[in-house]
Amino acid sequence: MSDIKNFTSKTIKNDLDFYRELLERRGVKQIDHFTTPRLKHPTLSDRTRIKTSTHIWKYGDRFYNLSYQYYGDVKYWWVIAWWNGIPTEAEASTGDILEIPIDISAALLALGA
Repeated sequence: MSDIKNFTSKTIKNDLDFYRELLERRGVKQIDHFTTPRLKHPTLSDRTRIKTSTHIWKYGDRFYNLSYQYYGDVKYWWVIAWWNGIPTEAEASTGDILEIPIDISAALLALGA
């Protein structure tokens, strides 16, 4: 999975006067801020083109566990959540049917990550 671009790695250099006191306290000239990713919702075309596996949510399920099970890496938990429109496990109910994209690279492209 290391060949997949990590969208959270984009940063901006911030040296605005607004942060002057903080910069001085930290003894630095600038602060690196992570940019906010702008994700898309998968289109109908994306949803029909990208193969998925069905998972029925059960008590004790966690997105990070599903991510590890399907992708071998817990960091893609948010792909499953975003793909299904369920932002957190607290929003999932026992019996909910989730579609899990099998090809993580294709899913990331569809989401604009």
